[in-house]
Amino acid sequence: MTVDDLKLHFEQFVKSEEFPCVGAKSALARGTMEFLVVEAIDTAVTDLDIYKAVHSFAQRLDLDSPVLQTLVVLFRQRDALSEAAYEEAMWDRIQCLHNIDVAAGENWNKGVDPDPEAKHFSLSLAGEAFFVVGLHPNSSRPARRFDHPVMVFNSHRQFEGLRADGRFDKMKEIIRARDTALAGDINPMLDDYGNSSEARQYSGRAVDSSWKCPFQYKEISL
Repeated sequence: MTVDDLKLHFEQFVKSEEFPCVGAKSALARGTMEFLVVEAIDTAVTDLDIYKAVHSFAQRLDLDSPVLQTLVVLFRQRDALSEAAYEEAMWDRIQCLHNIDVAAGENWNKGVDPDPEAKHFSLSLAGEAFFVVGLHPNSSRPARRFDHPVMVFNSHRQFEGLRADGRFDKMKEIIRARDTALAGDINPMLDDYGNSSEARQYSGRAVDSSWKCPFQYKEISL
């Protein structure tokens, strides 16, 4: 599948009636969904390419815009990873992106906690806090089930802006209702920011209280 074909395939997935995330639908419709296509999620070969794309996206975020902006990293890989294998690969990529960030001298965003077990954890890259959404062929949640592995980077500060003007809760209610209608039950991993670590939601796999996030925060060496 060519780069353009894969992008088009994902766009059609988002446009489908069943896809529940109205925020993603809005970003796609308004031209604020950006794409990067790389090879495989279970290799570090393209980590620098991903980091550069996230860094560029972070620098260009328009936090005054009412329109959601999102970066979608599509992996051309077709190997159907299990949920656990996808989760491991996704966190490997996140760890490597963080390592590159540290080497680049980028400080962790002061508005979020670097401890993945903390209630106010959010991934920080290029000084911007991100909520990561993982999709892959073997996800147990239909809304997260796409033919290729995907990592979506959403700005945490954008969500906070939506929350401040009252739009976030309305959007959240719509998405959760649509997701429940699609799957037949509510996603057990959904939670509001500040109630529990959002790291538990990134991969889409249902985890229990014994789950430990593999991410390890590193400080910049002076």
